[in-house]
Amino acid sequence: MAAARVGRWGRGALVNPTLLRDLVAVLLAGGAGERLYPLTRHRAKPAVAFGGPYRIVDFTLSNCINSGLRKIFIATQYKSLSLARHVRLGWSVINSELGEFIEMLPPQKRVGEHWYLGTADAVYQNLYSLKQENPKWVLILSGDHIYKMDYSKMLDVHIARGASVTVAAIEVPCERAHRFGVIEVDDDRRVVGFEEKPEQPRRAPWSEEVCLGSMGIYIFDFDILVRELTRDAQQNTSHDFGHDVLPRLVAAGEHIFAYLFWDENKKSAQYWRDVGTIDAYYEASMDLVQVEPVFNLYDPAWPLRTYQPQFPPGKFVFADEQRRGTALDSIVSMGCIVSGGLVERSILCPNVRVNSYAHVQDSILLPNVVVHRHARVRRAILDREVVIPAGAVIGYDLGEDRRRHTVSERGVVVVTAGEECLIDPQFADRVAANS
Repeated sequence: MAAARVGRWGRGALVNPTLLRDLVAVLLAGGAGERLYPLTRHRAKPAVAFGGPYRIVDFTLSNCINSGLRKIFIATQYKSLSLARHVRLGWSVINSELGEFIEMLPPQKRVGEHWYLGTADAVYQNLYSLKQENPKWVLILSGDHIYKMDYSKMLDVHIARGASVTVAAIEVPCERAHRFGVIEVDDDRRVVGFEEKPEQPRRAPWSEEVCLGSMGIYIFDFDILVRELTRDAQQNTSHDFGHDVLPRLVAAGEHIFAYLFWDENKKSAQYWRDVGTIDAYYEASMDLVQVEPVFNLYDPAWPLRTYQPQFPPGKFVFADEQRRGTALDSIVSMGCIVSGGLVERSILCPNVRVNSYAHVQDSILLPNVVVHRHARVRRAILDREVVIPAGAVIGYDLGEDRRRHTVSERGVVVVTAGEECLIDPQFADRVAANS
C-alpha cells in the first residue's frame, strides 16, 4: 500500500480496498432502548422506523456498505425478531461466494450461562465467530445512531498511526459533554484520558469551548481485542468498552489514537444523532421535512439502503370543493394513500392511510397506520398498526392524552396499538344527531 497521507487528524488517502478484507465489523444492536419506550415495547431500538421507509439500523449498515465493508456481524439480544427479519429481507446485497456476509449473532452462551452483560461482553461472547474469520482488525459499531461515515478512512488512519486502538470522536459543546464518554488527547491526538460522562470534562487542546465525545466507534487490532476482552471477562466490571476496557488501556499506556469524525453528509454542520429518547427521535425526524434538512437523504453518492416492500406508489385522491388529499412539507412513503385528508410537516412510513377530513400535523406515522375521517393529530408519533378512530383528537389536550397515552417531556404524544383515543365531543354530538 502506498504511504498514507496523514495530517493532524488523518483525513488523507483511502485504505487499499484489499485490506478491507481483513477487517470485520461487529454492530452492537442488542440494547433494550428503554428511553425510547413505548416504541421499543415490541422491537429493539435499531429496528424502529426512521425517516419513512428506513429503520435506524439502516444508517450504520449503509455506512458499512458505502465504506467497502463486506464482513458484518450484528450482535442482537433484546426483542430481535423484527430486526432479524428486516436484515434478512433487506440486506442481501453482498456475495457469500466471495466470503462476504451480514450475519446475526444472538446470545449463544458459549462462555457461560449469562446473556450479554455489556458492550464488551457482547463481543467477548462472540470471539469464536470472529476467530473463524481470522481478521487483522475489528470495527466495533453501535446500531442506534443516525450519521454518515466512511469507516475505511478511519482504518487508514489506524494503520498509518500504528495504533492498537482508534476511537472515533466528535466535537461537542462542553456543556453537553456530560452525556458522552469524553476523550482527552495530546497535540498528536494520542488518547491520554477517557472518562465516561464526567461532570468536569477535559477540553480539546485547540478550544476551550468544545470537548471530544466518543461516538462508540472503535477499531481494535484483533490480538489486542482478544487479550483485553479475555482479561475483562475475568474481572468484576460492568464489561463495557467505555467504562472499563478503554480507560484501562489508556492507563496502561497502550497506543490509542482519536479519529475526528469526518462527515459524509456534505452539510456545513456535522451530523451525528443519538435518537435514544422520544424527544430526540421526534426532533431528528422533524428535521427531515424541512426545505433544507440538516441530514441529507437524497445524496446519490451515499445511497441509504433498506428493505423496500412491494407496495404501490403513494397516492393522493379527491380534489373537490369539500375535501382534497394533500401533503405539504412532508415525507410520504410507498403504499400511502392520502384520501381527502390534509397532512402537514409530517412523515408517513409505508402503507399509511389518511382519510377524508382528517388533519395530521407535525407527526410521525409508522407503517400500517390508519387515520379515519375527521380525526385530528398534532405533534404525535403513531406506532405501527395504530388505527385512529373517526373524530379522535390527539395532541390538543395533553392532560387528556396523558390519561391514555405516553407523553414525552416536550409534549410529544406516543400512541401504540390498542390504546383508546379521545373523541372530539362535537364530532360525537354530530354523529349522535345523525344516527
